[in-house]
Amino acid sequence: MIKVYPAESRFTANHGWLKSSHSFSFADYYDPNNMNFGPLRVLNDDFVAPGNGFGAHPHRDMEIVSIVLKGELKHQDNTGSSEVVRPGEIQRMTAGTGVVHSEFNPSDTEEVNFLQLWFMPERTGLSPSYEQKAYDQNAMKNQFLPIVSNRVQSEQVAFIHQDLTLYLSELEAGKALTYTQEANRKIFLFVIEGDLTLNGETKLKTRDSARITDVTELNFEANSNAKVMLIDLP
Repeated sequence: MIKVYPAESRFTANHGWLKSSHSFSFADYYDPNNMNFGPLRVLNDDFVAPGNGFGAHPHRDMEIVSIVLKGELKHQDNTGSSEVVRPGEIQRMTAGTGVVHSEFNPSDTEEVNFLQLWFMPERTGLSPSYEQKAYDQNAMKNQFLPIVSNRVQSEQVAFIHQDLTLYLSELEAGKALTYTQEANRKIFLFVIEGDLTLNGETKLKTRDSARITDVTELNFEANSNAKVMLIDLP
């Protein structure tokens, strides 16, 4: 089954310095029927104004992934990590037994847009840790590039404490791509930009998402240049 969630169906909050669209229940948005998809608990599409950000705040027992789409995001936490994340880089933080961190837009002029995802870990009580990886954006062209996984081992892939793989792909207009799925697993699909047709009939456009179960083969046809995030989940 392929269930499409249009971009406009997301809950959107505008705090002035922050504009955020939530794909799942988060903060002021609560829907008991939209709490998670498998271990995927949060997907926030955040736009943070220059010189603003999230002050120090705690998390525990969550795997947190940030993907910067535009601008720069400065991360600091109480484990001693202090990094700036840019497009072409991935950040993974294991909150585990507890971590305090902040995320800030260090630019005086440019807005930062990033996707933040929370995944429930395979077990609780993990030691807090932080990892930042750069990935080859050219390797995303017309193929799925793994950037976060506990299945794929590579210098360019961030490790996560959950049985999943997160891929990014850039499809050129008119190109097609197939993803084959193992039985009894789920796929979460998010169109970062562009529009495409899935399995010959399902249309998806910018910021639309799909939650997919009981489908072992997905065929993508790009109707325009498109950037896609695909997450293979238990």
